[in-house]
Amino acid sequence: MSEAKSGDTVRINYTGTLTDGTMFDSSEGREPLEFQVGAGQIISGLDREVEGMKVGDRQTVTVPAEQAYGPHDAAKVQKVPRNALPPEIEPQQGMQLQARTPQGGQVPLVVTAVEAEEITVDANHPLAGQDLVFDIEVVEIVKAA
Repeated sequence: MSEAKSGDTVRINYTGTLTDGTMFDSSEGREPLEFQVGAGQIISGLDREVEGMKVGDRQTVTVPAEQAYGPHDAAKVQKVPRNALPPEIEPQQGMQLQARTPQGGQVPLVVTAVEAEEITVDANHPLAGQDLVFDIEVVEIVKAA
């Protein structure tokens, strides 16, 4: 039975949890996750762990924050005047917003605090700064052409 190697397309079932056991994502009830090994389509720490696995192999891996969504970057947390928001938006903690970059791209933001004159928004990925634990099972390997 062959092992998954860089360039192969693999399909895995997975459950992702934080180190405290809180589940943040799972393929349960959905199609397995399909990606090309080594192509940067998933977080690098998980990609590396799948390489060398065979169909039917299962393992639990811990991916450090640096190989997942990176460290939490305090520079991505900013205070914004409330009047910078459209008047029909009433900000609430936990609300997701989109900001537009000068180049026209979009940046997802999460409101982390609401005060009378300003709000605090965080542009970090919600899992930034977290080590992640994955239970994975390889269900299929399609060899690279």
